[in-house]
Formats: sequence, C-alpha cells, structure tokens
Amino acid sequence: MSLSTSAPAEPAGVVEAPAISIRGLRKTFGDVVAVDDVDLDIANGEFFSMLGPSGSGKTTVLRMIAGFERPTAGRIQLDGVDVTAAAPFERDVHTVFQDYALFPHMSVVDNVAYGLRVRGERTKARRERALQALETVRLAHVAGRRPSQLSGGQRQRVALARAIVLEPKVLLLDEPLGALDLKLREQMQVELKQLQRELGITFVFVTHDQEEALTLSDRIAVFDAGRIQQLGTPREIYEQPSSAYVAGFVGTTNLLDSATSQWILGVAGEHAVRPERLRLSPATDTEPAGTGEVRVEATVVETIYLGTGSRVHLRTDGGTELIALEQSTGFDTGEDRGDTVTVRFARADVVSLSSGS
Repeated sequence: MSLSTSAPAEPAGVVEAPAISIRGLRKTFGDVVAVDDVDLDIANGEFFSMLGPSGSGKTTVLRMIAGFERPTAGRIQLDGVDVTAAAPFERDVHTVFQDYALFPHMSVVDNVAYGLRVRGERTKARRERALQALETVRLAHVAGRRPSQLSGGQRQRVALARAIVLEPKVLLLDEPLGALDLKLREQMQVELKQLQRELGITFVFVTHDQEEALTLSDRIAVFDAGRIQQLGTPREIYEQPSSAYVAGFVGTTNLLDSATSQWILGVAGEHAVRPERLRLSPATDTEPAGTGEVRVEATVVETIYLGTGSRVHLRTDGGTELIALEQSTGFDTGEDRGDTVTVRFARADVVSLSSGS
C-alpha cells in the first residue's frame, strides 16, 4: 500500500478542481469578526501557508476547513464537493496540532494506527500500514516506545505519521513546530518540506513565523484583521509587498512615509526598501548618487553583531530611522555609534506601497 496520494493526470481539456476552494467565508463570535469575507483557492499538491499574528483569522479559517467551526457565511469546497455543513469526520482532511495530542499510554505504532483502528481495519493490516507510515518519517526504529520516551521532534513526526497513514487529501497543520527549539525547528522545516514533496498531499500550514512560511511554502496568504492582505509566492510577498502592513510583518524593512519619500526619493507616497539593499560607506565618500541610485547621509545609532553579519541602525539628518544589514567580511568595518556614514541603494530596490494597511 502506497502512502502517495498524487492524483493521476487529468485528460486533456479537463480542469482539475482545487483541493480547497473558499468563497465569501465569514466567521463571527458575538460582535467579534474573526474572518471577514475570505476567498481562496489552494491547488492539489500545494504547500500553502496562512501567515499572520495572533487574532488575524488564520487559525479560524483552518478550523473551518477542518469542520471544527461552522462558518457564519460563505462556503467551503474540498476537491469540488461542498463540505460547508459536513462534520469533521466526513471530510477527507486530517489536522496536526501544536501539542501533537498523542496517547501517552500507547506505543508509537499504536498511536499511529489508532485512526485505522477507529475505521475498523484489521489488526495485522493496520499495524503494517502504521509501520510503513513510521518508515516514511524515519521512525520505524522507535515503534515500540511510548511518546514520553521520544524527543520533541520525534513526537512531532509521530503526529505526522498518524495523519498520513489515513491518506487524507489535505493535511492541515496548526503551528506544529511552535513547541520546538530553534535548531530542531529548522531541521523539521526541511524534513516537513521533503515529506510533502514525497507524498504529494496538499499541506495547509498555519504559522505566525514569517521565516518559517518563507522557507516552506509554495504560496503564502498574509492575514490581518480577518482578511487576506496579500497572496503570492514567498518571493513575491518578500520582494513586492502590497502594503505597509505586509512589508513590516514579513521580514524587516525600512518604511518611508510620504513626506520622507518626497525628501529622500523625490516622489510622494509610501515606499519600502529592505535593509540588505542598503550599502554603507564612510562619510568621506562624497561621490554623487549615480543614475538610478539614492544617496543620503546618516548617523550610526547602534551596530548589532549577528554572526553572519551586522544590523546597523541609522538616523538621517531629517530624523528618519533606517536599518542596514551588512554581511560579515571577517573584519571590523569600523561603524561605531555616532559615526557619520553615506547610505546608498538602487531605486530599483524601492517598492511602492498601497495606502492600505
């Protein structure tokens, strides 16, 4: 029995239905609007992330897809079938939670086989399938242990094995890496992406960690105030943010309001430029700005050493705060607090932002 759920190729001219299609989705809790008129299509086999701060609506959308919450308005389709009113067990999805929810009194293999047991599958067959799922996540060697005997990363993989053994069309992941330390979380990000590619299952991943979303996703929906603020590939979200909110939430950026833009760039409107695009040189650099280049003088407020580089906080004569990110060169660049430096960046690296937040 293969764990791959990749669909066969569609005949020519046949348009495949999205794995998930959401239209006009709304959810209120009393006077609180948690999700506000969300439209979204997620393709089969896609690693899709919903990114946003606490209270932005991303987890509520996930819970409505899973069937744990009933929408106030709107509809949800899975593989072209309307499941808006369907119970969770009637949907071909499975959810992996942050706390893993493993049974402490059961062995690892019995935890993985539990869903098959509920379905009524025979003991021998469900054990074979559970072991195969554990092999997929490289944990067959701990099949006989209890969850308490495993590391955090191993428990997380057991939870994944318990989900994929049921061969769901869609796997929903509600901040599953949130309880792990940094090193282990980075390791699991790589393993999770590899697993998704091997299985071909649609992954819908909820996180507040922007770096995690950028690392894992084919596409990202950035949420705020119950709405999708921007939808796109990681590169599109990072390089071409649609608003000041997205630019500020996804990565560090230098936001220039209209007055500052007029002074530094010579044009009005909100703009953004990423710290790694700024180049610093000593104040003795008096060469005028070249074609397509912006030049401004600033004072070093603080330099923070990061190992791989330094984050330099700056203040211009006009009072504008800027951040520059310099890659480590193995020697001290000599930018100390109070030093005056010349800041340069290409106009092509400046992003014009919409007025919306």
